[in-house]
Amino acid sequence: MTDEVLGGVTSSLLTKLRRSDRITEEEADSLDRAISDVESYAPRSIICRAHVDQDVSKLLVEGFVSRQCTLVDGRRQILAIHVPGDFVDLHAFVLKYLDHDVVALSPAKLAIAPHQALRKVTDEEPHLARMLWFSTAVDAAIHREWIASLGRSAMARVAHLFCELRARLEVVGLADRSGYALPLTQVDLADATSLTPVHVNRTLRQMREAGLLDFRSGRVEIGDLVGLIRIAAFDPRYLYFDRIAR
Repeated sequence: MTDEVLGGVTSSLLTKLRRSDRITEEEADSLDRAISDVESYAPRSIICRAHVDQDVSKLLVEGFVSRQCTLVDGRRQILAIHVPGDFVDLHAFVLKYLDHDVVALSPAKLAIAPHQALRKVTDEEPHLARMLWFSTAVDAAIHREWIASLGRSAMARVAHLFCELRARLEVVGLADRSGYALPLTQVDLADATSLTPVHVNRTLRQMREAGLLDFRSGRVEIGDLVGLIRIAAFDPRYLYFDRIAR
């Protein structure tokens, strides 16, 4: 893969990290050099299979990706939704394999970072290594918030997910106050919020009738962001934006 093709694939990650700390041009170049290739995935294809040893980690460049597991009765549980600028399996750099599948929810492009190259980054760029560690810590904070969301009402649970995705996408220039592209299905939303598709459909209808938002044809149109945030009791501090690391 040529430098011209690889150029810019880390831009969303760098934009996100620079919301929390200063990243030098030398560190950005080091991160760029850690990328060896870019791969494309079709919707519903498995990017990383559970319990299979990994020697690379993957950075999401375009599209939406889920962490998910299959329950004993065959039902799917979505554990996380990744947006551009997220490493979808950086944990495998130290764990060597994941305990869940990573699956494309939409057409997706991912940049490949061999673990050997990441090891060089961590050895030679300690500050950048801390920032990658920071990003995995934020992943864990998001996961805890998703667990807490199970105690919310169906309306608040769905509203919170929409608020979170809007905030995360806004950081990388893919959302604003009016809405964002979200090429997911209602079944995806149900599996991410531990609700049934019927319950999600009813909740979306109630939100549309209340003028909060309209979700259709892969797009979230927000009619009342303040009201949506209020219903969700959304507090973005768990996302750790604008926090300068020390």
